[in-house]
Amino acid sequence: MFVWGFFIEPHIILIKKYKLSFLKNRKIVFVSDFHISKYDTGRLKRIVKLINAQKPDLVISGGDYIKGHTGTATLDIEKQTEILSKINAPVVSVLGNHDGWYDRYRVKKALEKNGIKVLMNSSTKVGEIYIAGVEDMQTGCPNIEAALENTEFPRILVSHTPDIYYDVKDDVDLILAGHVHGGQVSVPFYGALLVPSIYGNKFAGGDYKETNNRMIVSKGLGTSILGVRFNAAPEIVVLEGD
Repeated sequence: MFVWGFFIEPHIILIKKYKLSFLKNRKIVFVSDFHISKYDTGRLKRIVKLINAQKPDLVISGGDYIKGHTGTATLDIEKQTEILSKINAPVVSVLGNHDGWYDRYRVKKALEKNGIKVLMNSSTKVGEIYIAGVEDMQTGCPNIEAALENTEFPRILVSHTPDIYYDVKDDVDLILAGHVHGGQVSVPFYGALLVPSIYGNKFAGGDYKETNNRMIVSKGLGTSILGVRFNAAPEIVVLEGD
């Protein structure tokens, strides 16, 4: 179990697919929580290769490119974004708490220099779909109303954390979130042990529909604090028309 949790599962990347009727014949890839260390250049290139293999029309990122709190353990964000620029589709991103603790404006600048649109309580339109993104709850001031202003259906709301779910009073076609990593360690018959959420392990990862709005939570790609994953493998989420 030790070998699997520390040396095998963290390097597995699953492709998790969901069907959404409003997408029609379009395909969207959702990725989150990269947490790229100084020595993870190869892993990031592999992630980009896997994203491109899905042949998406659009890529949405839930943020957290930075490893750790201070940036001393992370691959320079400028180097990361050079690699991410090889994605063969438009990329839209929000920022995560680790990005904020590091320097969210430096992260934003590096992303946008390489053609990645960063949403901070704002929106953009890609094709016929509006993508709205809110700031991180820990390091920013999320404003759902501002993010959704002047948007129309179909529209997707992106939040780094799923804790925003019950605060979304407007109807949207989909909410996308990350942050929780599936708890990183999930025990059969119980679920994730430690989840960074005010709702415990309720939103540890997967598909949720408890309000008018559907939410899909990614288990992310990297790890935080401990480099371990058990029964919570990294994943790339693929959203396809039904």
